[in-house]
Amino acid sequence: MQSIPRRDFLRISNQIILSLAGLLGIGALVRFLGYQSQHTITKEFDLGSANDYPSGSRTVLADIPALLNHDTQGFAAFSLICPHLGCTVESISEGFECPCHGSQFDRTGTVYRGPASMNLRPLRVVENEAGHLILYTE
Repeated sequence: MQSIPRRDFLRISNQIILSLAGLLGIGALVRFLGYQSQHTITKEFDLGSANDYPSGSRTVLADIPALLNHDTQGFAAFSLICPHLGCTVESISEGFECPCHGSQFDRTGTVYRGPASMNLRPLRVVENEAGHLILYTE
């Protein structure tokens, strides 16, 4: 039986290990790019009775996330997702602030400090025949 020189053995072993690592990396990349989310996004939310939101109220709907305003002109809502990169903004005394990059919005969702360049997105709110508020995110 003929023995392989140590140098050739190490070279061949190194090529085999690198090839296997490359194949595993390609397999992981294919799985990542082909991922199909099973989660469906809810686009319509029943917020309950309109009487639960008195005039002058500002209600943070954390599970959506959105803010519902009720004033003398009726109901209005806007998304609490920062238009810059999609982080959920947090309430501060002047309005809202993005914890990711520091964008700030006033109490009406208007941006006054970037890097966000757009206001918080308004959402449609409708009162149905039963007196319930329905919030639409699209």
